[in-house]
Amino acid sequence: MSDGANADTGMGPGLALADRSWGKVCTKVKKAVVFMDAACAESLHWAGGMDRLLQAGALNVKEFSSFEAGASGQLKAVFVVSTLLRGRTADVIRDIVTLSSFQYCVVITAVSHSVHLFANNMMVDMEQELVFEEFGDLLSQWMGNMNYTGEVMHLPILIAPIAPHLCITAAYSSLFSFVPQDLKLINKNRPDKKKFGSLNDIDFQSLPFELQIQIRSLVSTLNSMLELLQLKEDCFAVGPTSRIIAGELANCPQAKHRRKTAQHKASIVFLDRTLDLSGSVAHHGDCLVEKILGLLPKFPGLTSDVKVNMMDLTSVQSNEDTQNMIAPGCLAQPNDPSAKALWESMLNMKQKEAVMEVRRHLVEAASKENLPIKMSLGRVTPEQLNSYVQLFKINLKALENHCELLQLTMATVQTLGHPSYSKWDNFLAFERLLLQALGDCDLSRVLTQFLPMIKSYEERDNSDYNLEEILVLLVYIYSVVGELKVDNVVDKAECDVKKALLQTLCDEPNLSDLLQEITGCSSASALTFDKAASVVDQAFETLRSLTRARAHMKQFKAVYSPSDDIHQATYKPLVKQVIEGIFHPDRSDIVDIEYMSGGLTELLKTGFSMFMKVSRPHPSDHPLLILFLVGGVTASEVRMIKESVSMHKPSCQVIVLATRLLNPLDVTRLIFATDRLHPDIGI
Repeated sequence: MSDGANADTGMGPGLALADRSWGKVCTKVKKAVVFMDAACAESLHWAGGMDRLLQAGALNVKEFSSFEAGASGQLKAVFVVSTLLRGRTADVIRDIVTLSSFQYCVVITAVSHSVHLFANNMMVDMEQELVFEEFGDLLSQWMGNMNYTGEVMHLPILIAPIAPHLCITAAYSSLFSFVPQDLKLINKNRPDKKKFGSLNDIDFQSLPFELQIQIRSLVSTLNSMLELLQLKEDCFAVGPTSRIIAGELANCPQAKHRRKTAQHKASIVFLDRTLDLSGSVAHHGDCLVEKILGLLPKFPGLTSDVKVNMMDLTSVQSNEDTQNMIAPGCLAQPNDPSAKALWESMLNMKQKEAVMEVRRHLVEAASKENLPIKMSLGRVTPEQLNSYVQLFKINLKALENHCELLQLTMATVQTLGHPSYSKWDNFLAFERLLLQALGDCDLSRVLTQFLPMIKSYEERDNSDYNLEEILVLLVYIYSVVGELKVDNVVDKAECDVKKALLQTLCDEPNLSDLLQEITGCSSASALTFDKAASVVDQAFETLRSLTRARAHMKQFKAVYSPSDDIHQATYKPLVKQVIEGIFHPDRSDIVDIEYMSGGLTELLKTGFSMFMKVSRPHPSDHPLLILFLVGGVTASEVRMIKESVSMHKPSCQVIVLATRLLNPLDVTRLIFATDRLHPDIGI
């Protein structure tokens, strides 16, 4: 790859795009107060952090909020936002500007001008950046003097580079692939003669307008990344949501123009998360990073990082009054080569190897600082790692020199010693039992066996599953089972489970964040019996619809193989099946991986291939494969993809893109979200 994204620099494409984009932001922030929204902050978090802006001369970095403003004497502001410059976003900018004394305002939006034109129902091919010019005039008006400078520009700042081979699209963390039940919602306002028969029939124009804007904005961001890498891509799709996104990218005017001069070729395969939810809610036993993301609390404001308690490295006594006194640590360490290398190793290694790698880095750091470390071999324990960490506590210089490494170590220690760590293994064991049970009996008997595990708040202890965890297990069951023969026996078993869930939900004294989102109630007292019953019914409609998610598929119809006389029942992840299909030696046509044409030439080429010797594009044609998981990816899947590609085609470079890094509760939240088709885009 050229332009700073080649193998010589060791810089992945996501980091190359983020580095260039944030580099341009840095040219604007000197002597400015910077206001930034959460999605842009997440991208910066993985691409250099706030320090990058401060070193470029920013006076301060503040939350993008109407409750913030510039201080007296601060004359310049830079706004960095992930949304359209209208609606709530415009209101917040106006509030901040009118409360301040700015004479120069720069607004940097991650949404391209063409998407602004689309959102405003204007001609997309207009050359003049009309919307940005008008907003610049508004900035001058809000500053109170039309001679003051208002500048508006677009930069693709929404790619968060988690690792060289893994990126997330930070602003699209709520974007999730269609659940079959969504078909009913999309058909709801359509006349009878125009209702869609399946999700595969849905086209871009039939989507809610907010979702259209979100998809167009995502496509614009992806096009910017491909432009930086000088790539001409073949677009492929697995699943109805991916088909729409891939089609938009294939036919985007800016993308067509880019492909005319691109120097390199790649395949980009979009894959719907909904087609295999089992892998995203399962509890894998050999992935340290997945356990860290699943057990530690989220870092405030971010979707794909955790909050690491750093109190043990200070002399501050831990209690309620001091819990927020020490800034939390995190996983993103983009500015320290050693910690960055460790993080990438943790992503790529099995848990035992990863924990040993944490110890090795820690021992090397202690040796460099001449700390009195007592090396021990054998199994690595959280107590052993913590004893090494304590050596840095009494040496402030050593603590400062290796702060980034210590954050990753503390994340490991706190995960291995977490009160719910043993429950993770319980989940894993139970999921394996479920696989065997589904092979030995039907869904109704599995649900009947599952019933005693649903316990009310008063009945359960720490080893029992709470309501959120029960939902996770139900998602696992219904996704893995595939197409379901519904009969009176299944209905009866489901009815019993629903009654138990309803009773448990009504007995909850406090609603977790997840339960608040699903019920729409901010407190248990606001949750009526009728509302709870409606929520449970809706949840089971969604669960049943998950069994139909792969109904239209031919080769990738099943992720579950029942047991026989020789083999146990197994789960084979869809993403692994897709990789194996792509790199199969015979290069056969994979009907479930649809090629999305980029125009008339490609259509003709594809059409004539049926009766002429013209080869249809294949995902394995090029040395670079970009796999985009619409709805998110787990750390286990990232490693599995890397290993599968290495096994089948080691010469191929693979890059994983996803809307977010997932843990089981994230998936459950996204599946049962009530506003999935109407994302919040700030208008």
